[in-house]
Amino acid sequence: MPPVKLTDTTLRDAHQSLIATRMRTRDMLPIAEKMDDVGFFSLEVWGGATFDTSIRFLNEDPWDRLRALKKTIKKTPLQMLLRGQNLVGYRHYPDDIVEKFVEHAAESGIDIFRIFDAVNDIRNMEVSIRTAKRVGAHVQGTVCYTISPVHPIPLFVKMAKELEEMGCDSLCIKDMAGLISPQNAFDLVSALKEEISIPVDLHSHCTSGMAPMSYLFACEAGVDILDTAFSPFAWGTSQPPTETTVAALRGTPYDTGLDLFLLIEIKKYFEEIKEKYRGILDPISERIDTNVLKYQIPGGMISNLVSQLKEQNALDKYEAVQAEMPRVREELGYPPLVTPTSQIVGTQAVLNVLMGERYKVVPKEVRDYVKGLYGRTPAPISKEILAKILGEEQPITCRPADLLQPELDKVTKEAYGLGIVKKPEDILTYALYPAIAPKFLRGETKEEALLAPKTNNGKAAAPLPTEFKVEVDGDLFNVRIISTGGGVSVRPAEAEHPKTLDGAITASMQGMVLKIKVKKGDSVARGDIVIVLEAMKMENNIHAPHAGTVKEILVKEGSTVGAGDTLIVIG
Repeated sequence: MPPVKLTDTTLRDAHQSLIATRMRTRDMLPIAEKMDDVGFFSLEVWGGATFDTSIRFLNEDPWDRLRALKKTIKKTPLQMLLRGQNLVGYRHYPDDIVEKFVEHAAESGIDIFRIFDAVNDIRNMEVSIRTAKRVGAHVQGTVCYTISPVHPIPLFVKMAKELEEMGCDSLCIKDMAGLISPQNAFDLVSALKEEISIPVDLHSHCTSGMAPMSYLFACEAGVDILDTAFSPFAWGTSQPPTETTVAALRGTPYDTGLDLFLLIEIKKYFEEIKEKYRGILDPISERIDTNVLKYQIPGGMISNLVSQLKEQNALDKYEAVQAEMPRVREELGYPPLVTPTSQIVGTQAVLNVLMGERYKVVPKEVRDYVKGLYGRTPAPISKEILAKILGEEQPITCRPADLLQPELDKVTKEAYGLGIVKKPEDILTYALYPAIAPKFLRGETKEEALLAPKTNNGKAAAPLPTEFKVEVDGDLFNVRIISTGGGVSVRPAEAEHPKTLDGAITASMQGMVLKIKVKKGDSVARGDIVIVLEAMKMENNIHAPHAGTVKEILVKEGSTVGAGDTLIVIG
């Protein structure tokens, strides 16, 4: 039996799972050469949430990160996680954008594309797989593993066979929530090895505590590759530790043959890096949480869920949101919980709890998902939910991207018109994130501060107050400390935005004003969309509660607002 190979995820999924994807490129490069010397099957360094976080919080260009790593890592293939038609965003992009992105990612240094679709709809993977094959990259087709009444092992095997027929070079079992038990790992890998001839990779998280045992059972079934992370960024909601896996398999038929002493040397470096980010490492993400076996929340989502609830000053609702998630998931047709469906289910669960009424607020992305714009759901969506969200409108049945017009020429013109194009990939960055990319590309984004307050005895200090009133040149501002990384948001104080104005429309949650759809003096009808608020990575339409005329607009596009702030006044 050949030795088992390892893919190390420290530079992508591990820090996404534990520290909300906040590791800086400057903390990756000093150790990259030693990681290259280990002999990994691949290093996962890009994709997932790294793209969004880099431009939103870190003031880093993700393309520059990729090129810098490629310059240093010369022997080990670089791998990325690609969300099929969603690429590294939260919606489906037209085929021309998908093709251009994959081409440019390959040119910039990606050797292996791990391609998945959140609802396991292969139609959403076709264009990215075909393009990656065309540019000569290794394609790792992916099945998203989950547990539900509609996800038996034969279903995953059928999908794997289809992916092999499409030309995939290897197959990944993506167990993003750490739900695969040792026996299921053995049974699934065994079934796959009987039916497909390409290598099989098992990717799991330690959330439930089962992953190391499941990895050993997968080895016994003939798995070819395992995903691990260096121990300082392992365990909890991340992957099993690289060093531990190598040591555990030594002397067995699955011996990786990797140098344990070199791994421990690299581990020491990441121990120091972990301390640097200690201020944003939430203890919830580090713990084993057997609740995942009940609620099925994936690793990368838990740290984001915690930070979202902190942003909304509602961390006390954590358990209520956990309990709401499986209910929403069942109503939405049992999607596997992986980006963006994890965000769709999670955000709707948060809103159902925070609003005190289920589906009172439905983000645009949730509505699009219910409409079929994210693909075919594993099980039919509850008729009651369909009616509540879509009314008389019918869901689509075609491949969602078939409904999208080509966008590359349009966004190219827009990007040049905004004066934000300094290099070709800036157009793609803008195409993916039109709301936040212009600010970043104009150089107006500030790197989020890393706050790790300590007391004299070295222990973490007591939590700081989260909101202050500050007077600047006679104007009163609220300064809010956002928990994820200590970023600071400043917004006009309550005195500037009274909450009791007649006709006032207020924000139901903390977020950023994405679009203002009306002007002062405009007439609006009841139900018209007046403002689009981005909260928890979702677009939330704010509707006029009654007909009238726009008297005041108290916010600007790009403003950060808090729950209860007045946005607009309609008389």
